[in-house]
Amino acid sequence: MKYNFVHSEITDLIIKAYYNVYNTLGYGFLEKVYENALVIELRNLGLLVLA
Repeated sequence: MKYNFVHSEITDLIIKAYYNVYNTLGYGFLEKVYENALVIELRNLGLLVLA
């Protein structure tokens, strides 16, 4: 779904990364595991992530 928001393209990538991580890992891990996986996924999508 496309909106005319200023950062909608980046938001779409972040949501895509979230679902990729969650669908791959599932649930039950500590928050840090998801954080690390999300950083990797966001970088793979071409975003600059400082962690």
